[in-house]
Amino acid sequence: MSLILAFDTSAAACAAAVLSGGSVLAAAEEPMATGQAERLLPLLEELLAEAGAGWRDLAGLGVGTGPGNFTGTRLAVAAARGLALSLNRPAIGVSRLEALAEGLPRPLAVLEDARRGAVYLQCFGPDGPPALVEAASAAGLGDLARVGSAAAALPGGPILAPAMPLAEAIARIAARRIDTPQPRPAPLYLRAADAAPAADPPPVLLP
Repeated sequence: MSLILAFDTSAAACAAAVLSGGSVLAAAEEPMATGQAERLLPLLEELLAEAGAGWRDLAGLGVGTGPGNFTGTRLAVAAARGLALSLNRPAIGVSRLEALAEGLPRPLAVLEDARRGAVYLQCFGPDGPPALVEAASAAGLGDLARVGSAAAALPGGPILAPAMPLAEAIARIAARRIDTPQPRPAPLYLRAADAAPAADPPPVLLP
């Protein structure tokens, strides 16, 4: 069976999962506001060891591409690109919004808090593009079911919980896409970075 390693650092956590077929062999999500750069690769190695596998056993990688923390998103994408190049394996980018919708009935709206009175919004079934919108404008979703960190803040239809942990969802989506041509993972930026730069510069992504 194809072994997929998926990970995400787009929020205040370092999350990863190892998937084989339909089974999760190992998974972890460690909350952390900082330190993802130092923790990510050791965490991946720990989960591979727990799954009884090594880097060369992987069929591919899945990586969360945001939207989320600017530096954290770039960190995960840069790591996935580097690992894909060194292992000669495909890396598949999966947005946080797609991952939150995984395993849930459609039609569905995913609403994630983007702060400053805005939300990240994407509708599924039929699928629409991800967007950054004012929270007030997202209130017109009617009785559409919704999921995500901003779902409870807006009136409307039933609020659903994610069907699975984020890293597992990324792995499952990546597994479905692994045999089809995919673009290289790239951060999904729906909002420009804040003017104040981070103390540590984000990883550089080569074209």
